[in-house]
Amino acid sequence: MKFSDVKELYFITPIITVPSILKFGILSHCLAEKIPHESIAMGEIQKRRTNKKVPGGYNLHEYVNLYFDAHNPMLSKVRKYNDFICILCVKPEVLMLENVIISDRNASSNWASFHKSPGGLEYLNKDKIFATSWKHENLQEEWEHKSVKCAEVLVPNEVEAKYIFKAVVYNEKAKSELVANSFLLPIEIDNQIFF
Repeated sequence: MKFSDVKELYFITPIITVPSILKFGILSHCLAEKIPHESIAMGEIQKRRTNKKVPGGYNLHEYVNLYFDAHNPMLSKVRKYNDFICILCVKPEVLMLENVIISDRNASSNWASFHKSPGGLEYLNKDKIFATSWKHENLQEEWEHKSVKCAEVLVPNEVEAKYIFKAVVYNEKAKSELVANSFLLPIEIDNQIFF
């Protein structure tokens, strides 16, 4: 993948948490624990991330994790919350920030490799990340693709709110909820991204 392939990065969050994000930025798991917030993170995945350290970097929970493609297994898992979640779109310039790391698949995976950004983009499988589906007849291929689809950008501590430039929601209900939570940036309804 090249930098020019990255049009935006994504953070999936409950709409109720957006005012906090606009005030404090998108915070790492460790920093977010210090303020009241809602989370849709899956417990089993968070448990795996708790003690995982990025080689030459910090623990995974000390990074904000952004996705290259929002239409991914994480969003699929939280589909029952479609009316109450949004996808915040983040400018790709965050790839140029200091100490940003790229993982070639879900960072909690035992097979993830980690590379400094933006050079680490070359290790990403663009076709698999942006594929519309990760389903395969061969279950092992499916597991591998599912993990690669969740390749991450790991930003230490926080992504400042100034890097957020729009949001995507599932329907009008979610859009109204987002507007009611003080989101003044553009909002797109795109139920094709959601499941």
